[in-house]
Amino acid sequence: MTAPADLLLTNAEVHTLARPDETHDAVAVRDGRITRVGDAYELDFLAGVDTRIVDCDGRVVLPGFIDAHTHFELLGRKLVHVDLSGAESRGAALDRLRDRADAVPAGDPVVGYGYDETEWGESDYLTRADLDAVDAAGPVVAVREDLHVASLDSTAVERFVDDLSEAGVRREGGEPTGVVVEGATEGVLDALAPGPEEATAAIRAAQRYANERGVTGVHDMVRRSYAPRVYRDLDAADELTLRVRLNYWADHLDALVETGLRTNHGDGRVRVGAIKTFTDGSLGGRTAKLSEPYADAPDERGEWTVPPAEFRDLLDSAAGAGFQVAAHAIGDEAVGDVVDAFATRPSTDARHRVEHAELASDAAIDRMAEADIVASIQPNFHRWAGEDGLYAARIGDRRTETNRLGRLADAGVHLAFGSDGMPLDPLVGVHHAVNAPTADQRLGVTEALRAYTLGSAYAGFDEDRLGTVEPGKYADLVVLDGSPWERPGEIREIDVTLTVVDGEVVYDGSDP
Repeated sequence: MTAPADLLLTNAEVHTLARPDETHDAVAVRDGRITRVGDAYELDFLAGVDTRIVDCDGRVVLPGFIDAHTHFELLGRKLVHVDLSGAESRGAALDRLRDRADAVPAGDPVVGYGYDETEWGESDYLTRADLDAVDAAGPVVAVREDLHVASLDSTAVERFVDDLSEAGVRREGGEPTGVVVEGATEGVLDALAPGPEEATAAIRAAQRYANERGVTGVHDMVRRSYAPRVYRDLDAADELTLRVRLNYWADHLDALVETGLRTNHGDGRVRVGAIKTFTDGSLGGRTAKLSEPYADAPDERGEWTVPPAEFRDLLDSAAGAGFQVAAHAIGDEAVGDVVDAFATRPSTDARHRVEHAELASDAAIDRMAEADIVASIQPNFHRWAGEDGLYAARIGDRRTETNRLGRLADAGVHLAFGSDGMPLDPLVGVHHAVNAPTADQRLGVTEALRAYTLGSAYAGFDEDRLGTVEPGKYADLVVLDGSPWERPGEIREIDVTLTVVDGEVVYDGSDP
């Protein structure tokens, strides 16, 4: 006799997102696993006295979204400090910082995250002079959305600049402008890093935010943080409401090797992921490494944050110790170099990852496909791909060569979607993938959703247990109040109504 289900989602439009995608009416779950997918009438017989039955009223059920590239603690810090994303002007961003300054004890840092000057129709970052106008008793810091640029007021300059990488401190007439980039930004973020209690509060806030958007798993880029401990403590207390792969920064490698950890080690909802490293910077900061000059800075072609020889040494060390490697590369020169390094050091099922790959050339894309390299892409970056967007300002006509999702898919490259926290919202990313400016940049709805589910699962060696709605897989599911197939131009307007992890409802949009 078949045991009754613990959870039954019925009267639904269930998309498995397997290959091929199949649609069904209902999903039955027991002991955290999907047991049956099929006709609602047949699965109704699996309802028992204790079964939680959810009538989806025709809504769409998908595998839970897996964000393959995010900075989870920083998302939480944004939620509990100052969220500058969405500020409509420079003045509006400063007003948010002033409100925070009024709310914190005098002398405490005032920190905002997520500003984007291009959203204001401007090209200049926030400066020391701008932030001095906040008139706070303590240091004021505003971190740009890409995390490659930070802005400091005079108090923050005095407190932090002497300890920062000089190459990353922007100066005029010998004096710091308040703008710092790349390694200097990392130094500021490290100086502002939260202690255990604040890190716990940040991660709790971030996971609530993520579950509300249908996220059931994250690949978190962690560095010098209490986050790994917080995740494990929450998991042990049965309070972790998503799955986490810890992609550790390269400066953790020796410690990880010493403790015997490798990619895929772990149990419960927390596992070791890749070793993460930079190679170049960002287009927003004009530090992505390009083969041709920037359109708005003809003397600049970006910079190596980790030079090619150093990257190859790291790759050899990490891969030799049993780690997947995730390499940040944005400019075409950086992407090409990383792909060459991965391709000339083949190993069995390494699943090495190029993070971002924004300006990948045709040659790099084809080589990624041949070498089974994962492209960890942020489709939401297409918000900058329009004629008046950031990409046009930075690289001119080459804007149409950015984030060529369709070209990557047609070549057979493994696509894994993430957000980089800009914003963390899979349906926003899927919307941009489906509605990108050119055919080479676009994906169909099914492929875009698959890249945020099965594709991200594959990037995390999890395709046998996650990423599709099939019997035997973990019951990580999301219910949407509209169909992306029926509303392709409005996907980002669709709401999540239910999120399920391990068969447990972790977000219910019907709750008051």
